Amino acid sequence: MDNDTHLRIARPSDDLDALLPFYRDGLGLNLLLRFEGHEGFDGIVLGREGCPYHFEFTHAKGHRAGRAPTLDNLLVLYMPDEERWRQAIEKMGRAGFPPVPSFNPYWDRQGRTFEDPDGYRVVLQRGSWTS
Repeated sequence: MDNDTHLRIARPSDDLDALLPFYRDGLGLNLLLRFEGHEGFDGIVLGREGCPYHFEFTHAKGHRAGRAPTLDNLLVLYMPDEERWRQAIEKMGRAGFPPVPSFNPYWDRQGRTFEDPDGYRVVLQRGSWTS
C-alpha cells in the first residue's frame, strides 16, 4: 500500500438509524451517503469530505448482525491537540453518549471510551499517533 490508499471500515448493524447520531452528532462525522435496497442492503457512509477514510454501516434485510463480540473491539482515534480532544469529549456528552470504562485500563489513562448502539467502542485518545 502507498500514500494514495484510502481506508473504509465496513461492518453490519441491525439499526442504522440508531448508529447515525453516535457517529454524526457525537463524533462529528458527515453523512456522505445513504442507500437503500442496494442488492438487498441498506447503508450509511460517514466521514469527512476529502479525507482518506470512511465508515460504512450496512444492514442486510432478513439477517441479524448482533452486537460487538467483546468489549475490546475498538476504533481508536488519536487526537494530539488537548483542547480539541476536550471539545470532542464534551460533544459526545452533549449528544447523549457518556464515556464508559475501557475493558483495557490502558485506554483510560489518556483517553475516553464510548460505546455505540451496537456495542462497538470508540476511544478518543489524547495523544499523537506514533509509528
